[in-house]
Amino acid sequence: MTILSGADCITMTEVRAGVDALDRELVALLAQRFAYMDAAARIKPERGHVRDEARKTQVIENAREEAVRLGLPEAVIADLWEVLVEASIAYELAAFDRR
Repeated sequence: MTILSGADCITMTEVRAGVDALDRELVALLAQRFAYMDAAARIKPERGHVRDEARKTQVIENAREEAVRLGLPEAVIADLWEVLVEASIAYELAAFDRR
């Protein structure tokens, strides 16, 4: 089945196929993001350096700004990024502990 853009979908089957394909891409991108967390855990000299509140704020603000630029609900994107960053920190802590 050909994956259509959202604007070109006329059936729910097409919408669902597009969402499923995009979800697979998003998970692949998250795998790349978590690989950076593995690198950070390897590079940071101390476990206490894993949590960086200033960087967390910057990452969430960057996502918020991109949401505004794209016309997306910025509060929703900020909330998603809050969860993503906290999950990334937890993952990085676990990676640090495995070293």
